[in-house]
Amino acid sequence: MKNQETDLANSSRKTASNASIFAWTNLQYDLRAALLVAIIAVPLCLGIALASNAPLMSGIVAGIVGGIVVGALSGSHLSVSGPAAGLTVLVLTQIDQIGSFNMFLCSVILAGVFQIIFGLLRTGALSFFIPSCVIHGMTAAIGLILILKQIPHAVGYDAVPEGNLEFLQPNTENTFSSLNTALGSLQPGAVAISLIGLAVLLLWEHPRLKNTKISKIPGSLIVVLLGVAINALLQRFFPAFALSGTALVNLPPVESIGEFFSLFHRPDFSGFSNSFIWTSALTLAAIASIESLLSIEATDKLDPYRRVTPPNRELIAQGAGNICSGLLGGLPVTAVIVRSSANVSAEARSKMSAVLHGIYLLLAVSFAGYYLRMIPIAALAALLLLVGYKLCHPRLFRKAYAEGIDQLIPFCVTIGAILVTDLLRGVLVGLAVGLFFVLRSNSHAAVTKSEYGTDVLISFNRDVAFVHKVVLVRMLEEIPENTRLLIDGSKARFIDHDIREVIEDFIKHSHFKNISVTTEGLTSLRHTFSGTTSSKKEIDGSTHPIAA
Repeated sequence: MKNQETDLANSSRKTASNASIFAWTNLQYDLRAALLVAIIAVPLCLGIALASNAPLMSGIVAGIVGGIVVGALSGSHLSVSGPAAGLTVLVLTQIDQIGSFNMFLCSVILAGVFQIIFGLLRTGALSFFIPSCVIHGMTAAIGLILILKQIPHAVGYDAVPEGNLEFLQPNTENTFSSLNTALGSLQPGAVAISLIGLAVLLLWEHPRLKNTKISKIPGSLIVVLLGVAINALLQRFFPAFALSGTALVNLPPVESIGEFFSLFHRPDFSGFSNSFIWTSALTLAAIASIESLLSIEATDKLDPYRRVTPPNRELIAQGAGNICSGLLGGLPVTAVIVRSSANVSAEARSKMSAVLHGIYLLLAVSFAGYYLRMIPIAALAALLLLVGYKLCHPRLFRKAYAEGIDQLIPFCVTIGAILVTDLLRGVLVGLAVGLFFVLRSNSHAAVTKSEYGTDVLISFNRDVAFVHKVVLVRMLEEIPENTRLLIDGSKARFIDHDIREVIEDFIKHSHFKNISVTTEGLTSLRHTFSGTTSSKKEIDGSTHPIAA
């Protein structure tokens, strides 16, 4: 069965990668995937707006713009954009400091302009320098956070709105303490809805059902409809167990598309004359750009067809999206990993899925608000629990372990840092640790030491820079007295000034330990040295002290 699935994936690779996004071979998948993403997006957009102390509809506007505008302009095949949980603290702070949401919208517009400039300056290429172990760690951390954050919703504890991914929660609890509180506040109706939803999703994933006619119906839609039906039955026959209030999707009442547009906020353009708005916009643009680049990098890793997103084009698309979102009264948008991973999980094929999810979102809140408000959060928690499991699948941990300590430690540190802080700070910590191990591995490979009795050979196997200085100094310090040393730099085309300085200083003082130093391939060294013989020799051109 596994080989059959591999053959199927290989045979469809060309279709998914090269065909028009409007081709039916892709569209039939994208229509289903977009439905799942749109269903998940509604409470996420509302929850992020609530956490940002912004009008609830601003989150929906950002979700629609992220889908339609960014989705159409982006070069990413599977990434989905919208309001980001990682920006909630920044947005909350800026709205509070600016004092007006309408004026804050000017900051969103300017942030979009800055992002377009970043893209034109080709700064998106910086994303290629993030180690893959950090990206995998970020993906696994998001999966774990989703599971930890959705368990309370799955059991009926909805004190914190959907979309909050922060470790420290608005209700003074944290991710772990809320689990303990949630397990002490079980709602039987929510537990039943989430467990049945998970069972349906797992059934839909079963290989025997994978290619049957029934599998053409999105499992996510079945879960949502079952959740609504079960809660309706509970309201009728067991009202004490029925879900209401914050346990249901809390969408503002909108009865028509005209009423929807009437709820839009307009930017206060006088904000453009405020210098604080400009500095806020630059900060917002930088953080939103980093989060977008991290998300598309992670999404590309999840893409079964291994397609690569042009990062500079992504920054321009995100900039255009933020300009539109600000003008329409929406929150800032970024590429978001939760909805993107849900898109991948739902087997989307092209960026049409992201565009369709924006269209679905617009139509749903305009014409189906009454029905959306019947959806239990527990049903959506079941969907996100499975997405989270796929993001932090045990095979990801086994792979990191098999790749060795240089990959495993940054991977684990990234996970831990994201769990107890937030996405951006966690990735920065992981990046610092990953950079340390990259430099350490590079240093040991670039400079090696071999010992042959009283003869020692230090070789530069490739170009050496200041980052190799620590390794070289340690090697030189460990050389015992009464030793003959050869430093061979013939394989290096470039030797940094700091490295040459270390060698020169060692040569000047080598006679204190009676060490005879010979060099090869270091023609620019200026000092001479005293060897074991009484006469001074020129450093370069000396014979090797080590026998062949």
